[in-house]
Amino acid sequence: MPREIHLLDHFCEGVVEAGCDEAGRGPLAGPVYAAAVILPEGFRHPLLNDSKQMSETARNELRAVIEREAVAWAVEAVEPAEIDALNILRASIEGMRRAVLRLSPRPDFLLVDGNRFLPCDGIPYRTVVHGDATYACIAAASVLAKTHRDERMRALALEYPGYGWERNMGYPTPEHIAAIRRLGYTPMHRNSFHPKELEPVLFDFENN
Repeated sequence: MPREIHLLDHFCEGVVEAGCDEAGRGPLAGPVYAAAVILPEGFRHPLLNDSKQMSETARNELRAVIEREAVAWAVEAVEPAEIDALNILRASIEGMRRAVLRLSPRPDFLLVDGNRFLPCDGIPYRTVVHGDATYACIAAASVLAKTHRDERMRALALEYPGYGWERNMGYPTPEHIAAIRRLGYTPMHRNSFHPKELEPVLFDFENN
C-alpha cells in the first residue's frame, strides 16, 4: 500500500515551495534528468505517488496534469559526458539546481528527494529521504523527471538500435549487457560506469 502523499504544511502561509527530484542515476547509458515543480496550494490527485510505484500509463496521465496545473515546472538533462566529468551524484544535484533556477516565480524553499544537495542561489532547502513517497511536490517532480527521461531514451533507441533502450531505459539489464558485448559502447554510454559483468576476465581457466 503506497504511503499517503501530502503537502508540507508547517511553513508560513504564502511561502512558495518547490519539490525537486531526479531520474536515471543508475543506468549505463543516457542522461540523468532532474525536475523542479511548484504546485498550487492544496493540489491533490489520486494517482500521485513516487513515480517508481506508478504504472507508465499513470505517470503519463499525471505528467499532463502536472504540466497543465503546476504554478511552475522545469526539467533539465545532464548528458553522459558531464556525468563522467562530475560523477553521478554531483550531476544529479546540478540538474536539480538548473531546474530550480528556471522556475518563475522563484521558490522560497526547496524540498529535495534524498539526503544530499548543494546550496542553490541562496534558497533554503531540506533534503528528505523517500521524499518522493511523502511530499506531493517531490512526487510531481519525480513524475516529470521519469517521463521526460523515458521519452528521451525511446528517441535515443531509434538512433542507437540494438540496445533495447526503449525497454530497459539504459539500465544494466541482461539485454543491455549482451548488446554492449555485441555492439560495443555508444557516445551515449557513461564511461565512468563499469558494471562487473563487463569487466575483463583476468584468467581464462578453460584455456590454462
